[in-house]
Amino acid sequence: MDTLTDRLRSNLDGQPMLATLGVEIVELARGRVVLDLPVRPAVTQQNGFVHAGAISTLADAAAGAAALSLMPEGKDVLSVEFKLNLLSPGVGERLRATGTVVRSGRTVTVVGAEVRSITGGVPGKEVALLQGTMIAVEHAP
Repeated sequence: MDTLTDRLRSNLDGQPMLATLGVEIVELARGRVVLDLPVRPAVTQQNGFVHAGAISTLADAAAGAAALSLMPEGKDVLSVEFKLNLLSPGVGERLRATGTVVRSGRTVTVVGAEVRSITGGVPGKEVALLQGTMIAVEHAP
């Protein structure tokens, strides 16, 4: 890969689940990745709120990509564990997950992600907070 941005974009674009959900890349930087999930009926639950599974996937992907951004070439990351606090219903035009690295190591990286609702381009309520651990693995060809 030529750049960090290319590497992160390739990783995220290579995840069919994110394509299924319609996740969009907003920002890619060292230690910080921002992803959006457009809110539409296909990602909601029975009450019309964004499904917790979609929210956790969005947060996990943003946090994982942030961890990957600090890994050397040839490494990838996998989630070891994460805790997700759902703080308010997922509503709005889109949900935005900002993934950040809390502490990066050669093997284990601690990450966080905040998910907020967005309507009219304006950030709204916090929807969820994730804290997790990622492990470095050899990149599969």
